Amino acid sequence: MIDVKQTLKAAEDRMNSAAKYLSEELARIRAGRANVAILDGVRVMSYGSMVPLNQVANITCPDARTIAIRPWDRKQIKDIEKGIMDSDVGITPENNGEVVRLNLPQPTEERRRELVKQCNKIGERTKVEVRNVRGEVKDKLKKAIKDGLSEDNEKDAEDQLQKIHDKIIKQIDAILSEKQKEIMTV
Repeated sequence: MIDVKQTLKAAEDRMNSAAKYLSEELARIRAGRANVAILDGVRVMSYGSMVPLNQVANITCPDARTIAIRPWDRKQIKDIEKGIMDSDVGITPENNGEVVRLNLPQPTEERRRELVKQCNKIGERTKVEVRNVRGEVKDKLKKAIKDGLSEDNEKDAEDQLQKIHDKIIKQIDAILSEKQKEIMTV
């Protein structure tokens, strides 16, 4: 027989991980302010293998519009620049022989709207994932009735599942609105 509490807990964990994924994805979207998270996906060739940028250099934000990348080995500046150019960051790096700098331009109103749309798409994908989890668990609960779960317990579990779903969707909406506010603030 199905363990209802454990099933609901697993569903809540999966829904929470979807919300966490959304937060991580939105951190990579640059909203005009320097954020080292936009470089998380950048890979650099280092001594014959591709490694994350943060493993070959120190990354800092000296001001709101600049990201400074100081490689631990100066010979890797060209590799770092190439890694940034090959990634989807969309910023041209500049270097002075010691430090690679990324200057973030002030996004236009049109670009801000595009970023908000991009955030909404990611948010909608996350909501769909949460709904899919809810649907899977509902199906599991329906099948559990055949295995001996009482209909009252199944209804209670569905109500709890819906409450968890609503809480996570509200959390996702809050994350999205916060990011939209950040993007639209000049």
